[in-house]
Formats: sequence, structure tokens, C-alpha cells
Amino acid sequence: MSERLLTASLRSAPWGKAVAQVMAAALAAVDPVQATAVSLRREGDWLIAGERRYDLRVFERVWLVGAGKAGAAMAQAAAATLGDRLSRGIVVVKDDGALLPAIPGVQLVQAAHPTPDERSVAAGQQIADLLDQANERDLVIALISGGGSALLNLPVPGVTLAALQRLTAELLTCGAPIGAINTLRKHLDRLKGGGLARLAAPATLITLILSDVVGSPLDVIASGPTVADPTTFADALALLDHYELRDRCPPTILAYLTAGARGEQPETLKPGDPVLAKIQHVLIGSNAQAAHAALAAAQAAGFHTLLLTTSLEGEAREVGKVLAAIAREIATSGHPFARPACVIAGGETTVTLRGTGLGGRNQELALSAALALAGLADAAVITLATDGGDGPTDAAGAVATGATVARARALGLDPLDHLRRNDAYPFFAALDDLLRPGPTGTNVNDLALVVVG
Repeated sequence: MSERLLTASLRSAPWGKAVAQVMAAALAAVDPVQATAVSLRREGDWLIAGERRYDLRVFERVWLVGAGKAGAAMAQAAAATLGDRLSRGIVVVKDDGALLPAIPGVQLVQAAHPTPDERSVAAGQQIADLLDQANERDLVIALISGGGSALLNLPVPGVTLAALQRLTAELLTCGAPIGAINTLRKHLDRLKGGGLARLAAPATLITLILSDVVGSPLDVIASGPTVADPTTFADALALLDHYELRDRCPPTILAYLTAGARGEQPETLKPGDPVLAKIQHVLIGSNAQAAHAALAAAQAAGFHTLLLTTSLEGEAREVGKVLAAIAREIATSGHPFARPACVIAGGETTVTLRGTGLGGRNQELALSAALALAGLADAAVITLATDGGDGPTDAAGAVATGATVARARALGLDPLDHLRRNDAYPFFAALDDLLRPGPTGTNVNDLALVVVG
């Protein structure tokens, strides 16, 4: 993996290979196959999920369902653990061109991300039909990871897929954080906001969750299909107003949310509901795990290290300036520690689209950092989406150094113009400084490294 993370700037820097190994260590630490195998184990007729034990002899059927970018890997490990006790599985994964494994007893369904398509609705209906058969002698294991909100859909009555696609497009360009986006999604879908848990009742339900949300709030990850939802229809309407989307919202969606706020449509699953009594949630991986693994690898490579945060949020171009400022402070004053230094930050930024260029939040952060780093020797800001895909591109992020701006201008590129147009992808492609590891099979937000050699 580390070789696939080398770019032109990393190949030429004396510390470049070490930094690639740091990123590879972070990804390895949140490998979903290993994380699932550790969290779901079998000892004869006993299934151990987290700290709980389940006697498989009391269950007639054991089903796997789920959705997310790590779904295939999680299903592979879970099916191997269950063996002949697995009755059937349906898991929805991102159609990213990767070769899917053949998993006995499990149907892997590919669908689009980040905007849902007909396949995600068809898969949602398949899972709903399966769970509709569940009784108190069944065990359902849900495998949930980042991307599940788009991949698994079952729109509420009166709302079409086209309407959801239109609202999703608006939400993805307005700069709204994932929590706000998923508040709306939960109130427009029968499987989100605890809907899957309702369908599975009265079966016993175990949910394994790989988090892609800052702070890992379980109700936000993949829109919380098996988790109580603290938000309301009124909250959803307030978000439309806050982001000035009410006038651009499809009429059917606005009508449904308005009816819900009046109590005319059923609310999402709420804390205290009896359905929750037979549900266990196990968090199997998060951004914090990846960040700590990166920290350990950087220390082993000889860097002075600091884990700055695993709650990094904000507008990508503004965060890029802040991370570049940290690099400049280390380079010029030796504070908070001397060279060689590696500062690690985890989280997820957002982008408010102003232009029609191509890129993603990590690439935009790196481009903003490049402008602030200009002329600073032996320093870099490196950004990585842990799933291997940043925005609608085949890049996971980019490498910005103090030489990036000069190199770009020598090629006739205007970095400020590319930033104005949200066009970071072709900018870094021309410099051979895009990170292109390919689909990683995991998804735990983003990592940023501030390196001063």
C-alpha cells in the first residue's frame, strides 16, 4: 500500500517514503476484515459480539444485512465467522469498479454513491422484504459503514428517488455537515433513523459499525438505520431554512416534512422505544484508531509527533490555511517541537461549491494549504480520504509542499484560479501529486499530515 501512496513530491523528499508508510499504517489499522473478525467471534455454538455472548442454538435463522463502502469486507469476515449458521445475507456496497469477493450465502449489491440510484432503492426493498419475515427466534446482524446513507434507500410514501437525488445534490453543494444532511435523510427514508431496527423486530439485532463521522455518533453514521434518532421533522425543516434550501427543495419532500412536523406522518425511532431492548451496537473502527496508528508509525520513523485532533471540521480551504500555519510555525520557530515533525489531524471538512471544477474536500484543503506554504522549504500538508475516494474523483487527496505553487506556475497553472473554481484535481494531476491508492475497502473519515523535515 505505501508504494501506491507515493507522489512526485513524496518520491523526491527524504522523508517521503516514511510518510507514505505512516498513511499505510493508518489504513491497515482500520482494515474492516480484521476489525470485524475481532469484534464478531464464534466459539462452537456461541457467538461473541463485542462483550456479549449469544447462544446460536436458540435461533432458527441468522441473517446478514447492511450497507456501506466497507460492506464487502465486513460481510466476508462475518460470513466466515458464522459459517454454516448463516441463512442468508444482503449487503449493499459502492459501485467503484473494484472486484467483489464471492461470499457463500451473501448477495453483494452494487449501488451509486454519493447520490443514490435505482439499485440502492431495489436493494432497500430486498432487505425490507427479508426483514419483514423476521420473528423472535431470528438473529439479524447488520453491517454498517460510511456511505450507507446513499447506498441503502427506501423512500417514504409520496417521495420519489428523483426527488431524493435532487435534494441530495443540493445538500452536497451547500456546505452542510454530514449530521445536518443525515437529519433530512432520516426523515425521508423507511430504513434510516432506526427504520431498519423497526423492520427487524422482534428479532435479536446486532449492529457492527465502522464509523465515518467525526466523534462517531451512532445515529449519524449511515443515517443510523438501527439507532434511535433524537432529531425531529421540525429539525429537518429548520435545516432547509438554515441552508436556504426550502425554495429549491422538491415540493413532495417539503410537503412530507411539513406534514410530519404537524404530526401527520410517523416520526423516526426515538430513545426509549421497546424495539431497542433487543439491539446491540458494536463500534468496530473509527478515525481515532487510524490517527493513533499513524501517530505510532510516525514516532517509529523518528518524527516528533502530535495528534492535533480527531474532530477536524470546517470549510476545507480555511482548514488548509490553519494546517499550513502550523507547518510554518514549526519551520520558523521550532514550536511546538523541533524538526523532523509530523502533526496528525483526523476528521472531515466540507466544501461550499463556488465553481464548476473537479475535486474533493481533501484536494481543496491541500490546494489552499499550498498557497499558504509557498516558499517554505521542506514542509508539506498531506490529505487522505481513508476510503480512497475524495469527491467524484479517483484520488484520495493530495500532497502540497512549499514548492507546489512555483512548480504549478512553471507549468502555466494559476493555483488561486483553480481554488476559486473548486478545481483542485487537474491542478494536482499536472504535478503528479494526487494520492491514488484506489478503493481501500474501509472508510473512517479523512487524515491530514503536517510534515516538516
